[in-house]
Amino acid sequence: MTGIGGVILFAFLLLVLGLVLIIANQVLAISRPSHYKKIPYECGLDPTGDARIPFRIRFYIIALIFLVFDVEVIFLYPWAIIFDHLGWFGFVEIVVFTILLLVAYVYAWSEGALTWE
Repeated sequence: MTGIGGVILFAFLLLVLGLVLIIANQVLAISRPSHYKKIPYECGLDPTGDARIPFRIRFYIIALIFLVFDVEVIFLYPWAIIFDHLGWFGFVEIVVFTILLLVAYVYAWSEGALTWE
C-alpha cells in the first residue's frame, strides 16, 4: 500500500493503539487515592502559603530574552559547519545577523531589561 492509503492506515493504527493503551491503563492500574497524595509536593516540606503569587513581568522578559538569544546562537553552528561552501555571501549574511543580534542586545540593555532588582 503506497501513498495516502498507507499514511491513513498508519494513522488509524496509531489511534487504535493509543486508545487501547489508555483503556488498558484505566482497567489494569492499581489506584489507592488518599488526601496525602493529592497535596502539592514542595521538596519534602509541607506546603505553605498561596501558590498563586504574582511574578513581576521583568522575570518573564529576562526569560524571553534568554530564549531569543539562545536560539539565535544555535543558528551559528550550522553556519560554521558549511562556512567553506558559502563564501562571501555567507560571511555577509552572518555579519548582518550578528549586527542585528547586537542591536537587540544593546536595546534590551539600554531599556534596563537585563538589570535584576
